[in-house]
Amino acid sequence: MKKFIENIKNIWKVEELRNRIGLALGLILIYRVGSFIVLPGVDQKALAVAGSADGDAGLVGLLDLFAGGAFSQASIMALGIMPYISASIIMQLLGMAVPVVQKMQKEGESGRRKINGYTRFLTIAICAFQAPSYLQMYVISRGGAVDPSIMWWVTSIALLIAGTMFAMWLGERITDKGIGNGISLLITVGILARFPGSLLSEFTQRMEGSGSIFMFIVEMLVFFAIIMVTVLIVQGVRRVPINYAKKVVGAGGQGMEQSSRSYIPLKVNASGVMPIIFAQAIMTVPAMLGQDSFLGALADFKSFWYNFVFALMIIIFTYFYTAITINPKQIADDLKRNGGFVPGVKPGSETADFLDNILSRITFPGSLMLAAIAVIPAFAMLFGVGDGFAMFMGGTSMLIMVGVVLDTLQQIETYLLNRHYDGLMEGGSIRGRRGEKPVGNVI
Repeated sequence: MKKFIENIKNIWKVEELRNRIGLALGLILIYRVGSFIVLPGVDQKALAVAGSADGDAGLVGLLDLFAGGAFSQASIMALGIMPYISASIIMQLLGMAVPVVQKMQKEGESGRRKINGYTRFLTIAICAFQAPSYLQMYVISRGGAVDPSIMWWVTSIALLIAGTMFAMWLGERITDKGIGNGISLLITVGILARFPGSLLSEFTQRMEGSGSIFMFIVEMLVFFAIIMVTVLIVQGVRRVPINYAKKVVGAGGQGMEQSSRSYIPLKVNASGVMPIIFAQAIMTVPAMLGQDSFLGALADFKSFWYNFVFALMIIIFTYFYTAITINPKQIADDLKRNGGFVPGVKPGSETADFLDNILSRITFPGSLMLAAIAVIPAFAMLFGVGDGFAMFMGGTSMLIMVGVVLDTLQQIETYLLNRHYDGLMEGGSIRGRRGEKPVGNVI
């Protein structure tokens, strides 16, 4: 506890870090307040009664989890940040197939601004498609609309689009001016907002006869074990040793500088939480299309086909995002230019092939483990765990929470270490082993 208090004091001493954390918390608070602002002309009590009768199970409950309750409350933030994520997925896919987008990706900062502009327009288009579906299938079908006139439709659609765009703006400001990845933090906060209620509901359910306190303790032990495994997967690193050639220094070449050793940290899960977020964003489409469509079988997140497709998409997106994030050829070129080499491997193309082979070998088991954790909630429900708490026993919720929390802690750790303070995790996996020097600028 003493060490923890000392770390908090160190964070407070760094003015830039203190301001960034304060700004991030303030913007997150604004987002949470917006989640409780109900659309005009909506009877929230009628929605609550209908939700209690239906149980808000299935994919609808999962959507509500990511929106922090805004989905079930018919809030102006009901669509959440998922339309923006879907637009980002589409733009990244276009970057692999469309020459114009590829050219923009190579234009540096100006190209990035153009892509961000197109992503925003695409987000509006996706919201314009999802908003009427949400109003019809969730609000009107449950008797939540007091007077569904044309003006109500126009106003509600405009507010839902504005809510998503405002959430996107908040996320970008957190990323630029705050701490951590803003979009991921907004999703994480929405998930964490439902955790206390789900935990209390599970405890009450076990104490009222559908189980026992012993079963609740077992569930908590399994819950913490899954957290530990998830942390290991997110933090797992394959260190590729790097040597740098000796350099002759001094007048007349009298001195000799010793060669230095370092390593390239290739993460088992180099793509972070993005494959899960991407896959989940796409899996929300069946719920928006309705149960009667040909994709209706994928609207039940407890079904075999939902979990099979979901796991398959996570594996595919893990490879896809790793491929666009890490470029072995560029790493090999940077090493060769700086006089570095992998012991036993020739610089240049052979080093690139060597790194690519390592990435392929570690990404495959990493993607399988991510997919396995993602489908745990469905199995937890088969063993009698309540729907609400089962979503936290693994799945997207667990992976996003662990990944985002660790990423945010790493950024805070960097600020502290750069200003010669002890890190948050003394000797832990976030800080890394002392005496080893990672090559941070090659990835």
